[in-house]
Amino acid sequence: MTKIALFGTSADPPTAGHQSIIRWLSDHFNYVGIWAADNPYKNHQTSLDHRIAMLKLLIDNIDPPRHNIYLSKSLSHRRSLMSVGKAKEIWGNNVNYFLVIGSDLVKQIRQWYRIDELLAEVSILIIPRPGYAINESDLKALEEIGGKYEIAELNAPAVSSTAYRKHGNETVLIQPVQDYIHQEKLYA
Repeated sequence: MTKIALFGTSADPPTAGHQSIIRWLSDHFNYVGIWAADNPYKNHQTSLDHRIAMLKLLIDNIDPPRHNIYLSKSLSHRRSLMSVGKAKEIWGNNVNYFLVIGSDLVKQIRQWYRIDELLAEVSILIIPRPGYAINESDLKALEEIGGKYEIAELNAPAVSSTAYRKHGNETVLIQPVQDYIHQEKLYA
């Protein structure tokens, strides 16, 4: 059966860590649906259109190029359940969908909008993030509300968008994204 990873991210800005995750997903899934989203738990520093443009640069910079990655603003919604519904309009119902989240969100996901409906539609793929341990109690709580999950065998780089926004650490960004930020005068 076709396996599709759904990776919505704030991407404010997208980092080398995002690129590493996307590359890994592309190697392990038939298709990867990606979108920039306005996370209801965060305040974003740049527009959705800029974040999508930077994600495109990040994806275009994956070597070798991947042809199973689908970046689309149409998948973007503040609520993951709505993004999954849009994905089903594209790829249909006879597919195994995996919603990709970082290990920092395992505890929080139980509070998400209509979580019971979301978990009925997707399995959760947890990406380990340095500094965010995956606790057995959080996994058990996820199972108790109907969540099926897998933990990706991926060691993503210890980088974050926050490191760039708060400290201007450009080493977390790939060069085309750095260039775009400077050109558009973002995060000043």
